[in-house]
Amino acid sequence: MPSWEGKSKGSPLGYRIFVWVLRTMGVRPAYGLLRVVAGWYFVFSKPVLYGFYRNRLHFGRLKSLRSLYLNYYQFGQTLIDKVVLMGGIPHRFTFDFDGEEHLHRMAAEGKGGLLLSAHIGNWEIAGHLLQRLQTRIHILMYDGEHERIKTYMQEVTGERTAHIIVLKKDLSHIYEVSDALKAGDLVCIHADRFVEGAKTLHADFMGGSARFPLGPFQLAAAFKVPVSFVYALKEGPLHYHFYASEPRTYDFSDRARGLSEILTGFAASMEKKVRQYPQQWYNYFNFWQP
Repeated sequence: MPSWEGKSKGSPLGYRIFVWVLRTMGVRPAYGLLRVVAGWYFVFSKPVLYGFYRNRLHFGRLKSLRSLYLNYYQFGQTLIDKVVLMGGIPHRFTFDFDGEEHLHRMAAEGKGGLLLSAHIGNWEIAGHLLQRLQTRIHILMYDGEHERIKTYMQEVTGERTAHIIVLKKDLSHIYEVSDALKAGDLVCIHADRFVEGAKTLHADFMGGSARFPLGPFQLAAAFKVPVSFVYALKEGPLHYHFYASEPRTYDFSDRARGLSEILTGFAASMEKKVRQYPQQWYNYFNFWQP
């Protein structure tokens, strides 16, 4: 498998075609076009997740192939759904909120907090739904999108309601994170992916030792704020289920033990969601590399 470089795939023309279909014909015709695109990726892309379905989930050959196709298809749906919900396009999406009260309590206490998520489900939708909390949200992320795609998508969806903190090699983003948490804001970050050369930790995940980025867990150790694990998973064509775990403030008096506890908790939470929604894990990189 390749390593991750902090960038997403796609072309500006492809995005424009789907946005045109969405605006002129609606969500379901866009999903219909997506089936063709997903089929193309299924035939011509490296079947990275096939081994995951076969060896980690022990699916049969046909179920693994079907899951691989559905993975491409549902990943495309996350992009379409993002445009619909953030771009103000009329829709009939519905939502369940499981554990949202935990986040309302975090916001009300005003101590700040970390929301850890993963590349499973639709993290953009999760971030968009967080505006219900009536508090300032910051999303810590790599700025790796193709510049033309990024500019076009900003024109379509408008500026994000959340404030973006860009991860930088010189670690200067730490000052923005510090200011946000001191102000009692919530900071969201993916805790399941890293670029080559980044410091990592190992944890048991899906029957093997997997590498996780040190950074998100180091933030919890440095700022000692409550931590919640959040996800937004798709259930049905037009329905999302938002999950948030009960916040926990970890004890880092013994730093190594504290890091181990939060990492183990996150890995277990993520594994539960991956097993529950196996076609919605959008990992195309070597998660179990040594």
